[in-house]
Amino acid sequence: MNTDNPMVLKEELKSGLLRLNLNNPQSKNALSEDMISALINCIDSASNDHSIKVIIIAASGNVFCAGHDLKEITKARDSQDGGDLYFKGLFDSCSSLMQLIINTPKPIIAQVDGVATAAGCQLVASCDLAIASDVSKFATPGVNIGLFCSTPMVALSRNVHKKNAMEMLLTGDMIDCKKAKEIGLINEYVSPDNLSDSVLHLAEKIASKSSRTIATGKKAFYKQAEMSLADAYKYTSEVMKENLLRSDAKEGVNAFLEKRTPKWDDE
Repeated sequence: MNTDNPMVLKEELKSGLLRLNLNNPQSKNALSEDMISALINCIDSASNDHSIKVIIIAASGNVFCAGHDLKEITKARDSQDGGDLYFKGLFDSCSSLMQLIINTPKPIIAQVDGVATAAGCQLVASCDLAIASDVSKFATPGVNIGLFCSTPMVALSRNVHKKNAMEMLLTGDMIDCKKAKEIGLINEYVSPDNLSDSVLHLAEKIASKSSRTIATGKKAFYKQAEMSLADAYKYTSEVMKENLLRSDAKEGVNAFLEKRTPKWDDE
């Protein structure tokens, strides 16, 4: 285990899997400046590491992530500009993190065991997949303290049903894992004892595929979602044509027809 940055512990698992463990339970794994920076550095590094096929984001303690560090935010108000420059930098860097999660070619799975609120809920929604323990809860409670969860809203509104997103944003109420699955915030929930194994099983299944093909599909998934129907079909038709011309597609089709396991070269 690499502990060079104590905020995020990097654990390289078998089969090309990397677990990033948020490691500041005393502050409820808040997305402080240091935590955001550490996550950006870890994900950026993993994105350029061909040995890494899937990234898992987990956390220490019983809070996955409580959102931004309100103590840091309050302290910033003492500056001459009342915190204006700090707040801009904080939300710009947090937005960069969420976009990096989407734009990295590696699939990212949130392993949630506990509470995820505000920007912590945003982090879960931004990940490609999310598996939670059955004691986990989620909320965007900013409205309760006079601070609407506007940036968390971006990820939330793109991943769950609009009326459910609005309900979470307008009420600030906590939802349980059953509701989170129902509205599409998470893929599945399991007992805490089975959480790690369930995430690993999912990650290993994805890691067994062609990395180049997975990267192509992830990029296309998010890009086409912002297009009109006609533009989406035009774009994805070109993506599929280019995909078919690659060696892994040829190998995959031949392996299927020959009833054998494909051998990817990721080219």
